[in-house]
Amino acid sequence: MRVALAADHAGFPMKEALHEFVSGAGHEVIAHGTDSADSVDYPDFAEKLALAVRDGTEERGILLCGSGVGASVAANKVPGVRAGLCHDTYAAHQGVEHDDIQVLVLGARVIGIEVAKELVAAFLSARFTGEERHARRLAKVIAIEERFSR
Repeated sequence: MRVALAADHAGFPMKEALHEFVSGAGHEVIAHGTDSADSVDYPDFAEKLALAVRDGTEERGILLCGSGVGASVAANKVPGVRAGLCHDTYAAHQGVEHDDIQVLVLGARVIGIEVAKELVAAFLSARFTGEERHARRLAKVIAIEERFSR
């Protein structure tokens, strides 16, 4: 799977460790920055990653900032992108299975690297179920986005 990976300065150290973890699991990782711990603005990197996922260049994305909140908000502003901030494995896989999220957002100052690896593994191994109830709910979410994207 082609996986986009991006972070701001707060998420940079964890991003580097996850790059190795994800590529070691056999996925192709495409890094969208940042490339150091120097202060940067999270919306710049959230947008780059979200656009790559929305446009299909990468199938999934992993996005990090200090809390995960700001990056999640920014990524979800890109029409067609569903980003979920997760701190437990249930949410990481269920977000894909039920809500078809394409971007996992992590708070690098909230969780440790071992938990992050567990979340990433759960996220990347999950698939949208396509069950009628989940498809119906997803269609309603998409309809909300379309009403306000005009």
